[in-house]
Amino acid sequence: MSTKDIIKNSVLENFASDLTLTRILIALGITVILALYIFFLYRLCTANEFYSKNFNKSVALLSVITASIVLAMQSNLVISLGMVGALSIVRFRNAIKDSMDLVFLFWSISVGIICGAGLYEIALITSLLITLLLFVLELVPGPKTAKLLVVNSTDTASFPEIETIVKKYGKNCRVKSRNLTAQGMDLVISLKSEKETALLNELHGLPHIVSVSILSHDGETHF
Repeated sequence: MSTKDIIKNSVLENFASDLTLTRILIALGITVILALYIFFLYRLCTANEFYSKNFNKSVALLSVITASIVLAMQSNLVISLGMVGALSIVRFRNAIKDSMDLVFLFWSISVGIICGAGLYEIALITSLLITLLLFVLELVPGPKTAKLLVVNSTDTASFPEIETIVKKYGKNCRVKSRNLTAQGMDLVISLKSEKETALLNELHGLPHIVSVSILSHDGETHF
């Protein structure tokens, strides 16, 4: 037997797995259970305004699809090479709105790969650990985020007076926008304040102030 035949037989033996109908049903059954678990957990952890049912269904279905691919790749060398070639041309163009969506995507794909390989204990333990970390990290309080103070004034020269009052009640004050018009001035200031009501009342008490409001926003927090 030549070296070429030895290498060929060695490679083919690695793909001669005992892929029976029972093993396929067990692998896909466990994958479906974990996929449904991921589906309901994603629905629970996602805010209503950002929840997409289609995305959630895609995350759950990815586990089953990935598990099927892994099972097929174990059965035949030609299929495994064909899968690699086919998947290499796939391009995903949907924008990910939240970084947690990436976590659930990788989690779903990982469950499919692990269950397809028959390592069900690892898939179950990993899912439980991720769930525990999700709820533990959710309990960790985050820093107080800055808010946006919007001031409309009829006096374009009133900025120093407004700035003095803002610095009196707020910290980390930064002017985001300063717009001068024929009717007056519009200000947008980012700040953190523990006395928002007092700040609004004092600003609103100025004779040249038309309106004043504080808005919260979902921008990134920098440390």
